[in-house]
Amino acid sequence: MMPVQLKEFLDKKVEEYNRPEFIKDDPVSIPHLFTKKQDIEIGGFFAAIFSWGNRATIINKSKELMARMDNSPHDFIKDHVAKDLKQLKGFKHRTFNEDDLYYFVESLQQLYSKNHSLEKAFFPAKNLTTEQGLIHFRNYFFSQEHLKRTEKHISSPLQKSTCKRLTMFLRWMVRKDNKGVDLGLWKNISPSELICPIDVHVARVAKKIGLLKREQVDWLAAVELTAALRQLDKNDPVKYDFALFNLGVIERF
Repeated sequence: MMPVQLKEFLDKKVEEYNRPEFIKDDPVSIPHLFTKKQDIEIGGFFAAIFSWGNRATIINKSKELMARMDNSPHDFIKDHVAKDLKQLKGFKHRTFNEDDLYYFVESLQQLYSKNHSLEKAFFPAKNLTTEQGLIHFRNYFFSQEHLKRTEKHISSPLQKSTCKRLTMFLRWMVRKDNKGVDLGLWKNISPSELICPIDVHVARVAKKIGLLKREQVDWLAAVELTAALRQLDKNDPVKYDFALFNLGVIERF
């Protein structure tokens, strides 16, 4: 496609999928269960961390965890004592098990004891890039004693990971438009600075339509794709995640 035709095509797909009807079948439905800012953050964070595999399973496991936290995840995390952790015993989603969950809860408790928002763990200042924010978060999150195995659930660009689950979480937390899908709670980074979530489906579509040349699906591929998307919309490049993901997963483009 020519650049003008490509933009028109992708803008149309964004309009098609960036709407409230999209929410119920997507992990973004989990933060939408809540109205309190911290509950939205925590629900979204776990839904993003669980986001690999079947989307219905991701949503169901996320809802199960929220129920185990009495559907008030911020209060549970902030106020829990050791005996309350029995409510989480036996929780498992794929390779994420109860030991990982115990650490996540303890780390988040420490975080919220010092900060009003999870945003501070990613972007403590307004001059950080997404890459710097992801690196900062991983270092911050694992600053307490923990099992080595738990580290695999939080990636960063230093591991050459696409960081797909966390860049998706950042999209939810940072982007805000009048469509009602993304929540737009965080202000320390602009939507223009976000990195587009990328997986094998998105990469396949991006290569097919000429937005990505890199063969390896890694952090550099995410950066390359986002740079191409900024040519289409410099202020909101990651809105095209709606188009690319659904073209790849729903439409088998």
